[in-house]
Amino acid sequence: MRIKQYSSAPLLSKKNTTERLRPRPVFIRYLLGYLATFIVSVLTKTKVGGRENIPKEGPFIITTNHFSYVDPVFVIHAVRKPISFLAASDQRIKWYFMWAPLIYGFIPTNRKTLAPSTIKHATRALKGNEILGIFPEGTSTSSTLRPAKNGAAYLSALTESRMLPIGIFGLENVWKQLFRGVRPKVTINIGRPYGPFLLPKNRKKREESLLETGNEAMCRIAVLLPKEQHGVFTSNPKVTEFYGGVDF
Repeated sequence: MRIKQYSSAPLLSKKNTTERLRPRPVFIRYLLGYLATFIVSVLTKTKVGGRENIPKEGPFIITTNHFSYVDPVFVIHAVRKPISFLAASDQRIKWYFMWAPLIYGFIPTNRKTLAPSTIKHATRALKGNEILGIFPEGTSTSSTLRPAKNGAAYLSALTESRMLPIGIFGLENVWKQLFRGVRPKVTINIGRPYGPFLLPKNRKKREESLLETGNEAMCRIAVLLPKEQHGVFTSNPKVTEFYGGVDF
């Protein structure tokens, strides 16, 4: 008799409904933040730079690269504040890591477009002076930067919220290193907040503005990463423009 093995499963299912997956109460996420710091400190050698750039209070939107599906744990450790993450509801998570997004909660989103329900919950969080966490590239599939989707730029303009860029590297082969008994060396760089942005009323100009703002968001993340991970933004002149004062 052959036993079927499930190596991964989608976040959203008949059992895990949108209502069940929503971000947990603030005090629970605070407690889980301590758990994240404990896990990160024990299993890895993580260096965090730029914590002084974190605004003392919300609302603001965290934008960071997404090279590993464990990135959210390290963002929580670095920021040390409750975060409402946006996550693609159809992305598949390894069975042994499924517990993390389920106990912390998140705002489900469509990987192709911002659904009205996503906009509603994200806007509510930001208007409540909360912190929104977005991976502008979408689901993690690469170890170099890719173009941003429009979500972060649109929500920043819609709610007049600043964006806080964060660069994370060193997690690309985290499991292989852990299984060999090696504590991975992880670096998290936090940049200066910027924005918010205004969107033109003209539809064509609005689309151009969203694209430009998304590119700026990724360039600000790029300067917080090693040059070999800049990906499609390697030769972007804005990366050179934003490099001033960044040291890692």
